[in-house]
Amino acid sequence: MSMIDPTSGEQTIVQNELAAIFISLELSRSSWVVTSLSPGAGERMSRIQLVAGNMNALKERFSALQAKCRVRLDRTYPLIVIQEAGLDAFSLHRALEIEGVESHVVDPASIATSRRRRRAKTDNIDGEALLRALLAYKRGEPRVCAMVTPPSPDEEDRRQICRERRLLVTERVAHANRIKGLLFAQGIADYEPARRDRRKRLDMLQTADGRPLPPHLKQRICRELDRLELVIDQIKAVEKRRDEMIAPQNDPRAIPVLLQQLRGVGPEFAAVLWSEGLFRKFDNRRQLASYAGLAPTPWQSGTVSREQGISKAGNARVRTTMIQLSWLWLRHQPTSALTRWFHERTKIANGRSKRVTIVALARKLLVSLWKFATTGLLPEGAIVHG
Repeated sequence: MSMIDPTSGEQTIVQNELAAIFISLELSRSSWVVTSLSPGAGERMSRIQLVAGNMNALKERFSALQAKCRVRLDRTYPLIVIQEAGLDAFSLHRALEIEGVESHVVDPASIATSRRRRRAKTDNIDGEALLRALLAYKRGEPRVCAMVTPPSPDEEDRRQICRERRLLVTERVAHANRIKGLLFAQGIADYEPARRDRRKRLDMLQTADGRPLPPHLKQRICRELDRLELVIDQIKAVEKRRDEMIAPQNDPRAIPVLLQQLRGVGPEFAAVLWSEGLFRKFDNRRQLASYAGLAPTPWQSGTVSREQGISKAGNARVRTTMIQLSWLWLRHQPTSALTRWFHERTKIANGRSKRVTIVALARKLLVSLWKFATTGLLPEGAIVHG
């Protein structure tokens, strides 16, 4: 059914079939663009810009839209809102649900866009595209977009442990490399900032021409060591909290506890897989692989058919963790069926082929770990801790 001019006296599809006020929110740090389509307004979309974070103004806008519908059609219509997953995370989504508003969060990459070389892009255009995607989704059109399943506040909060640790480890490496670079410029290449005797060894260092370290350089390195030691202490604190969170005494059947029974899966891998992905419900292995961005991406047109590699459209933390874990799996699980599968396919392979195959192994291993965590089905040939 097509949209009809409201002056004709006939009902539009919004009024007749969906019977709701549809609203899209285009969010940024400075402003919120609210685009709406109401029953009785035909194809005309109304648009207003609010100051970002002004929840009271947003509620007033919602009330004004409902009031206009009551005047036009003598009926109160519910609100259906859509927004992209992004900077505001799920805080606004939860606030809207508390107010009784039907709210949806969409993956922005799943919305079809123009393929022109220079396509127009503005907040107004994006707001209209969101609104059209929401209408199609509510009409039941298949694969029009991918709605995100928001985690609970507790599920969202426990991600912070592993995410903070990853950032701290990156910062630790940066400090260590900076110190090594400063010393390498003086002809010193054997200093390890991560060692416990780093301060003592620093006092003993000499440049390549036999001089003691220049005073300003040494003071700078000492300040770098101060920051490095702070990061090391914070990593220890985060790891302690992580171990407490996944301790067996909390729940012996919890997913991270089960995963750690497998040789080669340590507390960090178990905690990341649990907090970033395996806490969710997946209907099949394809959904799981797609969530991790490990699903293959075909390219087929006429007689041309080829693979473009993995999609990389899912959770990058799960994907990175699985590839790292796959290399360790080969070392610690030599008798498993997955390890044998990998070695059979890389007998005469070069380095690039092995890197491609390890990604396929990561996908298979993720599915096996998911089955083990949810059904207790042990990966074939896997070794568990005694």
